[in-house]
This record gives sequence, structure tokens and C-alpha cells, in this order.
Amino acid sequence: MSDQIRTAIGAIDGGEPLAQLRELTELRSVLSRAEAEQVRRARASGYSWVAIAAALGVSKQAVHKKYGRR
Repeated sequence: MSDQIRTAIGAIDGGEPLAQLRELTELRSVLSRAEAEQVRRARASGYSWVAIAAALGVSKQAVHKKYGRR
């Protein structure tokens, strides 16, 4: 787990709420880009949509809808 994620988790009970929300928004963006890249890499490596969906904990249809046309 990255330091940024640990910081965000640790700040749940403290810190200024609006600053924490901005930090979480930035973290969500970073995680979204990382997820998209890993899905792209998995597909390029020959993994099926079913396998990728299982790794993400979503349905095949959901992952294909989100990443299938990129």
C-alpha cells in the first residue's frame, strides 16, 4: 500500500475535512488511471474480460463497458 493511501486512511479521524476530500479526489484519480493501465496491460497479455472482472470484483459486463472501447 502506498504512503498516500496510508495517509488518507489515517486521516479519516482527523484533519480538515475539505483538505482531506481534495486529497481523496486526487488519490481516486491516481487509482483510476492505474486501474485503466493494468486493465490495458492485462488485455494485451491475453487475459479475458472474465479474469479481469474477477480481479476487480465486478461483472464481465461492467469491466467491458468501462474499458472495452478504449
